[in-house]
Amino acid sequence: MALFAMGDLHLSFTVHKPMDVFGQEWRNHVKKVEKYWKRKVRREDTVVLTGDYSWGRNLEECRADLEFIASLPGRKILLRGNHDMFWDAKKTEKLNELYGDRLFFLQNNFYTYKDYALVGTKGYCYEGKDSFSHFEKIREREMARLRVSFEAARAAGYMKYIMFLHYPPTSIGEMKSCFTETAEKYGAEKVIYSHCHGRARYHDSFLGEVNGIEYRLVSSDYLRFKPDMILKE
Repeated sequence: MALFAMGDLHLSFTVHKPMDVFGQEWRNHVKKVEKYWKRKVRREDTVVLTGDYSWGRNLEECRADLEFIASLPGRKILLRGNHDMFWDAKKTEKLNELYGDRLFFLQNNFYTYKDYALVGTKGYCYEGKDSFSHFEKIREREMARLRVSFEAARAAGYMKYIMFLHYPPTSIGEMKSCFTETAEKYGAEKVIYSHCHGRARYHDSFLGEVNGIEYRLVSSDYLRFKPDMILKE
C-alpha cells in the first residue's frame, strides 16, 4: 500500500479542449496518464489528485472525466483546483454522497493514509491576474478552510500530517506565506502542490526541504504524467 499524488489532468472527454496547444509534452497526455497510472498504482494504493481534473463547466460536462478517474486503480482523493467549475465548495458533501466509495472529495475535511492525516485546500497565490485586495480575500478564505481540515484531523487524534494544495504555497519571490507558516505550525511533514506548468514555472515556489518540511510539485507535465510516490509501503 503506497501513497501517490498528481495534479492537473485537464481532461476533456466531453468538451473540446486539446492540451497539445500548450506544448508537445501534452500530446496524447490522457493515454500517458492512463498508461503510467496503471503501471505504477495498485488497487490497494491511494492517489491524491491536486485539482484541475476537467475543462467542463458543470458536473454534466465533467461526468465522463470523473468516470475516467474513478475507473483507474486505487483509492482516489480529489482536491479542488481553480478550473474545477463543477465543484461548489458548499456542495462537497453531496459530491461525496454521489460518488460513494469511488471518489473522495477533500474540502473542509480530511482523509487518512495509515497513521497520517491527509489535509488540504485549494490555496491561492498572487499571479497579478486580480487586485491584491481580492487576492487577500480569497487567500484568507482558503486559509480558513485549511485550518478546518487540520483541526478536524487533530480533533480525531492524528498527529502526523501531509498537506495538499492546488496552488503553490508561496507567490513568486516569497520566502514564506500563511500556508507555509500553517504547515510549520501543525508540523506537516510534506506539502504537495501543483498548478505550475511549463519549465519556466516549475520553480515558482519551494522545492525540496524548507524549515524541516518537504515541498513537492506534482503538476502532471512536471511529472511527465507519472503519479509521484509520496510515501512508500
